[in-house]
Amino acid sequence: MKQWTWQTVMGFLLLGAVTLLSWQAGSLAASGVLTVQSREGTAETARPVVVIDPGHGGKDPGKVGVNGQLEKDINLSIALRLKNYLEYSDVTAVLTREEDTGLSPAGGRYKKMSDMQKRCQIIEEAKPDLVVSIHQNSYHENSIFGGQVFYYKTSQKGKVLAQILQKRFDYVLGSANRRQAKANDNYYLLLHVKEPIVIVECGFLSNPSEAANLQTEEYQDRMAWTIHMGIMEYLNKERA
Repeated sequence: MKQWTWQTVMGFLLLGAVTLLSWQAGSLAASGVLTVQSREGTAETARPVVVIDPGHGGKDPGKVGVNGQLEKDINLSIALRLKNYLEYSDVTAVLTREEDTGLSPAGGRYKKMSDMQKRCQIIEEAKPDLVVSIHQNSYHENSIFGGQVFYYKTSQKGKVLAQILQKRFDYVLGSANRRQAKANDNYYLLLHVKEPIVIVECGFLSNPSEAANLQTEEYQDRMAWTIHMGIMEYLNKERA
């Protein structure tokens, strides 16, 4: 009798542990953490790799906002926040730069070209699942505003990623943002990176209201979170 009771208790404990693990797995999936089946058929946590490319840096400021905001600084701030969110979701995040520096060799010629080539090298070495290059926009009419995502014209996966991120902009910019994800075949990174890659233009520094928002930590954090959620949506769809 004692042996039967002990076995019964152990059975209930085992059932409870399995139930708890199943609940935790569901919670992780809902929070964006990816769980896949290994080749042996046992569940394991995947660690996708995402490269985040904060555009410009160092002596290259990028766009200059109406109130003197520098694109390179806003790009880096959003990228660092995005990296933290991705790592919290169990994604390996690689930055092409982590401080205010350019990537071209000191004293070298053709700095812009060598800078872009170095970014491509970092991306290639990381072997990422996808690449997101963070930028800010500008236009000669200061009434133009909104975020827009670009992808290479023949990349189907890039298009899917761009459309997901573009839709996510509604959570930050509202329904007034009428822009659509757009194909492009001119941007250097889009042309030279083989993995799915998008250029995320977070807003217009030529628009006074948007430039002011992009300079605040709260707005940068919201933008990073929104991009992070779009990336997780894409990764989960790819592994479905």
